[in-house]
Amino acid sequence: MVAFALAIALAAAPMQEPPQEQAAQQAPQALEDVVITGRPLDDMIRRFVDEIAAPNRGRGIARWRDRICIGVANLRTEPAQYIVDRVSTVAGDIGLTPGQPGCAPNVIIIASDQPAALAEALVAQRRRAFRMGGSGMDRGNGALRAFVASEAPVRWWQVSMPVDARTGQRATRLPGECTGSCAGPMSYAPVISATASRISTPMVDDIFRTIVILDMIQADRISARQLADYVSMVVLAQIDPEADTSGYASILNVFDDPAAAAGLTDWDQAYLAGLYDAERTRKNLTSGRAEIARSIYRAHQDLHAGDEE
Repeated sequence: MVAFALAIALAAAPMQEPPQEQAAQQAPQALEDVVITGRPLDDMIRRFVDEIAAPNRGRGIARWRDRICIGVANLRTEPAQYIVDRVSTVAGDIGLTPGQPGCAPNVIIIASDQPAALAEALVAQRRRAFRMGGSGMDRGNGALRAFVASEAPVRWWQVSMPVDARTGQRATRLPGECTGSCAGPMSYAPVISATASRISTPMVDDIFRTIVILDMIQADRISARQLADYVSMVVLAQIDPEADTSGYASILNVFDDPAAAAGLTDWDQAYLAGLYDAERTRKNLTSGRAEIARSIYRAHQDLHAGDEE
């Protein structure tokens, strides 16, 4: 458990189409090609967001607020540092502040050749770190069981927190936590000074802990850059482990097809840029997703601003 200590501080049969048309439809769609092929870009983006985003039940899509510190355990110094540097670089590109050497990790990445046993042991011995008990802080017991039982090359678990959108002050209290004399119900209620309207909310959701377990036997099928970029994606956003991204050119497909992407693709970069640029104070969760989709559209335009020139 030394590794984990570093961390705590997803009728009729149709007519058969010609093989060429089937291949064209099944080929992952690159973001820069969407307009060229005539497929509505905004519709594609909304479907991509709906497919991969995995917010906690009843909560908005969460993201990191400012600082992120990466810790890697059970890897030799050189590959561990490569992962730390790459994830930190991607984080810096979307406006986060990577932690300096010696910072207290809020992201822990643990490599293992027995990941299932490691996941089971971590959850059994440190369950409170995975399920802290506050409302809307994680994806629930079913998702945690799926995390333990997963056979994926990379598995991840995130804990997020409702916070004051303006100050970042925690907007929920944990079970048993109170203030003052703890004499009445208000002693157990979070205090938010901002006021809400019918269309906006003073609270947003921030990720504050991510645990990633790498299956080093399966991870050996891809390059160090592909692994680091895959980890970047699942660390910096709430990604559904069960998402079907086969229709999109994304690093999330790399374990199914190592040739799918050499690193983060335009879809991935636009998603992260859009997520971290989006306004998050929409009270309606559907509107919140739509705002992220619009932000991704703007990020796509920025990525390809020089193409026409």
